[in-house]
Amino acid sequence: MAIPSDVSTAGSAPSKTAARIRKREISFFDEKRHPVEAIHAIDIEKQEEIQDYASDEDDLDALIEELESAEPDDEIEEEVDPLGVTSVPEELLQTDSKFGLSEPEINQRRKKFGLNQMKEAKENLLLKFLMFFVGPIQFVMAAAAVLAAGLKQFVDFGVICALLLLNAVVGFVQEFQAGSIVEELKKTLALKAVVLREGRLIEIEAPMVVPGDILQLEEGTIIAADGRIITEKTLLQVDQSSITGESLAIDKFKGDTCYASSAVKRGRSLMIVTATGDHSFVGRAAALVNQAQSGSGHFTDVLNGIGRVLLAGVIFTLLVVFISSYYRSNDIVTILKFVLAITVIGVPVGLPAVVTTTMAVGAAYLAKKRAIVQKLSAIESLAGVEILCSDKTGTLTKNKLSLHEPYCVTGIEPDELMLTACLAASRKSKGMDAIDKACLKALRFYPRAKATLTKHKCTKFWPFDPVSKKVSATVETPEGETMTCVKGAPLFVLKLVEEQASLPVDIESAYKNKVAEFATRGFRSLGVARQRNGTWELLGILPCHDPPRHDTAKTVREAKQLGLSIKMLTGDAVGIARETSRQLGLGTNIFDAERLGLAGGGELPGSEVYDFVEAADGFAEVFPQHKYNVVEILQKRGYLVAMTGDGVNDAPSLKRADTGIAVEGASDAACSAADIVFLASGLSAIIDAIKTSRQIFHRMYAYIVYRIALSLHLEIFLGLWIAIQNQSLNLQLTVFIAIFADIATLAIAYDNAPYSPTPVKWNLPKLWAMSVILGCILAAGTWIALTTLLVNSDDNGLVQNFGNRDAVLFLQITLSENWLIFITRANGPFWSSRPSWQLCGAILLVDALATLFCICGWFVGGERTSIVAVVRIWLYSFGVFCVMAGVYYLLLDSVWFDRIVHGGRRPGESKRGTNRLSRKELENFLTTLQRIPPAHARYQVAKFAVISFSWLHPVCFDDELTAEFLSLRHWKWYSTPSPLNGTAPAPTSDPQLAPVTIEEVSEGEHEYLFVTDEYHF
Repeated sequence: MAIPSDVSTAGSAPSKTAARIRKREISFFDEKRHPVEAIHAIDIEKQEEIQDYASDEDDLDALIEELESAEPDDEIEEEVDPLGVTSVPEELLQTDSKFGLSEPEINQRRKKFGLNQMKEAKENLLLKFLMFFVGPIQFVMAAAAVLAAGLKQFVDFGVICALLLLNAVVGFVQEFQAGSIVEELKKTLALKAVVLREGRLIEIEAPMVVPGDILQLEEGTIIAADGRIITEKTLLQVDQSSITGESLAIDKFKGDTCYASSAVKRGRSLMIVTATGDHSFVGRAAALVNQAQSGSGHFTDVLNGIGRVLLAGVIFTLLVVFISSYYRSNDIVTILKFVLAITVIGVPVGLPAVVTTTMAVGAAYLAKKRAIVQKLSAIESLAGVEILCSDKTGTLTKNKLSLHEPYCVTGIEPDELMLTACLAASRKSKGMDAIDKACLKALRFYPRAKATLTKHKCTKFWPFDPVSKKVSATVETPEGETMTCVKGAPLFVLKLVEEQASLPVDIESAYKNKVAEFATRGFRSLGVARQRNGTWELLGILPCHDPPRHDTAKTVREAKQLGLSIKMLTGDAVGIARETSRQLGLGTNIFDAERLGLAGGGELPGSEVYDFVEAADGFAEVFPQHKYNVVEILQKRGYLVAMTGDGVNDAPSLKRADTGIAVEGASDAACSAADIVFLASGLSAIIDAIKTSRQIFHRMYAYIVYRIALSLHLEIFLGLWIAIQNQSLNLQLTVFIAIFADIATLAIAYDNAPYSPTPVKWNLPKLWAMSVILGCILAAGTWIALTTLLVNSDDNGLVQNFGNRDAVLFLQITLSENWLIFITRANGPFWSSRPSWQLCGAILLVDALATLFCICGWFVGGERTSIVAVVRIWLYSFGVFCVMAGVYYLLLDSVWFDRIVHGGRRPGESKRGTNRLSRKELENFLTTLQRIPPAHARYQVAKFAVISFSWLHPVCFDDELTAEFLSLRHWKWYSTPSPLNGTAPAPTSDPQLAPVTIEEVSEGEHEYLFVTDEYHF
């Protein structure tokens, strides 16, 4: 009988009321017993469990209902930003286990080691706000504002300043709001700790814990610091899933280490604190987060690059204007007006504001779906993500145990098997074992077993014994017989039965084969047996596993349809990871992370490691460094990588990834490192985020092509006009043209944009080519209109002399430019995609306002233009629009055009087909450096490597390889005449070694190099 996937359970969650222990002195078990004596009384608990077992029999239905309704909420929160890791001297850990620390000792240790919390660097909000005024476009806008003020063009000055402020405010407010939401998430769990001090157990705030403190641990406790168990003969079950990714609780005994932020699921014990705050295991993982400095983002880089190119165009145009003005002896005021006009229209003053607003609107849309965007640039990065690296436990799976279809020995019914397994289960809801929960919850699918269970009476119960690997119970059947029920590790149960009775060979063989099969498929197996009338019987096997979320398989399929490759990175065993991956359709190429060989071992050369990571479907038994390195390797192969996760072990790779995604219930460390924090459960929200991000990218791409074309349009037109005729458009109308273009297209943020079925990237060569062509068409259209006015103004001109020249040009420029957005926003003919009513309304409103400017003669001395002339301008502008639409459509999917703009190559094709060898050898070299152990201290003679660099030659390097190689500046480089023979020389005195710079190394002049790491890295 198959068990539906929703029959699952998890470790018990710590009660919120239990977490708030009274702030007065408290006892461990009772107030009359000494704390340490109470710890040694744990064995008595076994007898208490027998009584609890019997008393709860009548409440079986209520217990199962409670288990069904209770969902875990084990959000483990911790702050990260470590300054380093130091060890606590052993002498400080010799605390008297019956007395604890005294007040002077506490103060001394707190002074030395600090509070038990991560040190967070306070962010300067003013500096953060001012950074939104930094950038090529912003600098030019500021210069234009100063120039407008100097020329007493106060309308222009006010408009430019308003645009600058709008861009900064929108970006700052969006990121500040996201940060505030995450800060609130951090406050949802205020940890406390119960410590033994001066012979008394008291409750304190977790930050007040110091090394050497004795902590009390029991069910529901969230451990406040790292420490060692000091209680004799104790068994503690600890949930470390937020740290290691392991889905089941881990058994801990005396001398074992417990880590901060782990949750105690079962047992009671005392623990001595060995590390706090920055020096805990969490702090070590967080050190990687501190290393992973996230860059400015592709979006910011693209915008800055566009700004620089346009700025160069403005400078060239200004040079032409200066030369022409010099030969015409123009006065300085006229020249400055020309400069202001060219600057305002040449640099897209509204570009940062429109793009930031577009992404902010997208972030607000995601927020409604409970996805908090912490960095606006993460939306653009997510649109281009090609590989999604996902943690398994709690992300792809439920982090709960679920029973699969059981295996029954011949002659045994499934109900018999389930009845026996549930009889050998605790009925205490608090601290109940996850396996017992799974068995009891599955009873609803075994009605005969459930009905019979309450008729049995437990006389003795033995909780899980880590030595015999089983749980046992003695029960009295309804017929008055005594029966012993056992469940546990399958081979231990088999051995128990074989010691008491002989098993048929076929049954034993089938049982062992099934155990092996379940192990291969990634299940954790439980053997079940019973003893009746002095005879032992082997009943079968209960396979259990951490099931996938109900929507994960669908999410995986959708992700693949969107062109994403998904790789699973988990701390679970290979078999479990491979079976989960198979169920989800991720593939079965799941490997042990040790095969990466990035920690000083491994057989794969560097290039093969890169190939291995690229081809794998995922890795199991990973540690934080593995995840970090997998993300880094994929990025070096040129992929944009997103990482999803929820635990401390995910934080480094979340920070290193192009887009870090913290899923629902993520730890504080994961939220801090992530770019997007999801408050909704499951991964389906990621699909919505990807679709939305690609829609936003399409809007931004369409707007940028449009805006570059506008800047080039007016640069070409005004530059030629000034150079040839020594005339220019009215300065105020010039500013209004720039403002109208950006105001109209602010509504692009709400456009009905399609999303790409594949990851998107900035195709900059094609973007610039299309923009230049459209800008030239616009400039030609306006120049024809101008020359018609000048040449034929007496009788046959465009407006037949019924209107003001500047007003007519203003209207023609505004109409033809505004309508261009309808062309660039479509992936085909402009009518193939219906624009949103917001975009249509905004453009219609601006066009109507420009028409009123022309008819009423505003800003041109009140000289009106006739309605007939206005109609002709509208018709002429529509003709220009049709020409642009036709050219754009022809070039959009043209293969020959793509080849021309990409230098004869297809988009994405490498510049050098022969560069593969040099990349392979560079990857070998980089991996070799990773495998060399780092120096133990600064300025000590370190480990070294001697590499043959005969392949290093400028011809082998492109810009990307050179930049990658030159990033290795933390190594010291020395030229050697021949390979060294296995001894590390002293770099400062050995005559063989000549210091060289990394730039000299990249020039390929040295056959052999000595490489030493004299700094931590």
